Amino acid sequence: MEEEDDMNDLTMTVTGWVATEPRHVVGPTGTRLTSFRLASTSRYFDRDKGVWADGNTEWFTVRTFRSAAITVMNSIEKGQPVVVQGRLRTHQWDADSGPRTDLVIDAASVGHDLTKGVATFTRATADASLVDDTSSGDAPSEGGDHDAQPIEAESEAEVGADDLLEEVVAAA
Repeated sequence: MEEEDDMNDLTMTVTGWVATEPRHVVGPTGTRLTSFRLASTSRYFDRDKGVWADGNTEWFTVRTFRSAAITVMNSIEKGQPVVVQGRLRTHQWDADSGPRTDLVIDAASVGHDLTKGVATFTRATADASLVDDTSSGDAPSEGGDHDAQPIEAESEAEVGADDLLEEVVAAA
């Protein structure tokens, strides 16, 4: 039955700019999560004025897990242009100001947008610090974790949910 659910997931590709420094956390079972906020602003040609103009900015929380969390943490910085592809989810909650919704992308792919700059690629398997050691249950290694903080969660879907919620509320 799980495969049927996956077939109905909404996948999308978003281009935009990294709006926050990536945040890396490690769950009690060793599952790694890196998240960051992504801003994507549409552009359109205003025929009346004869110029290109900015449209609405859409905000997303991007999450990566396991070894991808490590490579994203080591590769992405605030202010960089990126392309993100993954499953779109919504997270709803009540804030003091009323109901809120966060758009979350569980990323399958994250990369720099090379239409905006030049990047150099290093294959992750060449670096031992990028190996996902969550199966052993050991504490995270020092290499490549950039001050990872432990968190408490029951499943991958819950990893960092409270922390991400605080980030979203603070960014709004």
